[in-house]
Amino acid sequence: MNPSLTLLEAQSKLEYYCSYQERCHQEVVQKLYELGMKSQEIDTIVVHLLQHNFLNEERFARSFARGKHRIKQWGKVRIVNELKARHIAAPNITAALSEISVAQSQETFDTLAQRHWETLREPNAEKKKKKFCDYLLRKGWESHLVYEKMKELSSSTSSD
Repeated sequence: MNPSLTLLEAQSKLEYYCSYQERCHQEVVQKLYELGMKSQEIDTIVVHLLQHNFLNEERFARSFARGKHRIKQWGKVRIVNELKARHIAAPNITAALSEISVAQSQETFDTLAQRHWETLREPNAEKKKKKFCDYLLRKGWESHLVYEKMKELSSSTSSD
């Protein structure tokens, strides 16, 4: 906490903070509080960042959805919940989900499910199914997809 930080110094720090990674409003406000800024100064800086396109909630949401889906292999449920936790507006969440194609989502889900099923070393079939479902549900995949895939994989391994 640096109480001697001027408005321009804080603004400059936040421009840099927003330029090397997309940020949501909540992260920016939190950072400003950590820097010891007052509410009125925070409002001024946030408006400046918005006007100069350092801060754009839709761009953040789209980038967040693409990254979490591609890198962490999260499903839409988890992505939506995480965006809501960051106070992202519903239209921006919808825009973010449009970044993930149905084909891309299905391919990611199939690959992840197959890989996880094969790595589970659980002799008890029911426990294996539960572990499989819990993992994919935690990753934010829709329950109907998870249960269909579990049935498909468990029947294919039991018939081998």
